[in-house]
Amino acid sequence: MAAAKTPPDVEDVPATELETSRMPFLSHLRELRDRVRNAAICFVLAFVVCFLFNEEIFNWLEQPMRNAWDTKKMGDFHVVYTTLTEPFWVGMSIALWAGIFVASPFIFYQLWRFIAPGLYKKEQRITVAFAGFSAVFFVGGALFCYFFVLPNLYEFLLSYSEKDQQAMIAMQGYLDLTRDMMLAFGAVFELPLLITFLSMVGMVTHRGLWKFNRWFVVIAFIVGAILTPSPDVVSQIMMAGPMIALYNVSIILSWRVTLRREARESILKEQERIADEKELAERKARRARGERVDDDDDEE
Repeated sequence: MAAAKTPPDVEDVPATELETSRMPFLSHLRELRDRVRNAAICFVLAFVVCFLFNEEIFNWLEQPMRNAWDTKKMGDFHVVYTTLTEPFWVGMSIALWAGIFVASPFIFYQLWRFIAPGLYKKEQRITVAFAGFSAVFFVGGALFCYFFVLPNLYEFLLSYSEKDQQAMIAMQGYLDLTRDMMLAFGAVFELPLLITFLSMVGMVTHRGLWKFNRWFVVIAFIVGAILTPSPDVVSQIMMAGPMIALYNVSIILSWRVTLRREARESILKEQERIADEKELAERKARRARGERVDDDDDEE
C-alpha cells in the first residue's frame, strides 16, 4: 500500500517525524547522562551563590514569622539553635533548597529537552516555553505560599501559645516547616503544565478531566489537610483553593490542545482514506488494461 501524502495544513506534524526523532536505548542513556550533568552543574553554581547569601535568605524567610510574632505582641523576636553545628547545617540546607529554586529554569529546561525526542518536531519547539513556564509556576507557587499562606499559618500556630509561656523557635524546625510548605505549593502550581503535556501526548482529554472535576475537589481538600500542618480551615482552603482553580484552568488548556490534536488526526486519517481509494482505483484500472498486479499489493 502506498504511503499517504501529508496534507499541507498538517505538514508540520507528519507521522515520520516521530520515527526519525527516536533514539536507540544507549543514545537515550547518553542523553540522560548529559542532561543530568548539565542540570547538576547549574545547581552547583546556584548552591555556591546561595551559600554566600544564606544569612540574607534566612532573614527573608523569617519575615512571615516576625510579622506574626509582632501581631501577637509576643515581645522581642528571636530564633535559637540547640546544637553547635545547627547554624552551619541550616546554612547548608538553605543553600541547597534555595539553589533548587534559583537553578529551576535550567533544571526544567534539561528535563524538557530530555523528553523532547519523544515528541513531534512542532511539539519539540515549545520545550523552551515549557521550561520557562515550569520555573515561573514553581517559583510562583512558592511565593504565593510565602506572602499569603505562611503569615496566616504562623499566626494560627502562635495563637496556641499561653501568656506565661516563652516561645523558642529553633532554626532547623522553622526552616523545615517553611521549606516544606513552599515546596508543596511550588509543586502544586505545576499542575497546568503537567496536564497540558499529558493532553499533548494523548494520555488525558478535557472530557475526562471535566468528569473527574467533582472528585478532584475532594482530593484537593484531602491533600490540603495533609500538606498543611495546621488544622485550621483557612490554611487548608489556601492550599485546596489554588489546586481547584489550577485544575479548572488545566481543563481549558487541555480542551484547546485536545481539539487541535484530534483535528490533525482526523485530517491524517481522511487523507489516508483518500489515498487508499485512489490506489484501489488505480489497481482496478491496471487490471482492466490487462496489466499484472501483485497479490501482495492487493490489500484493501
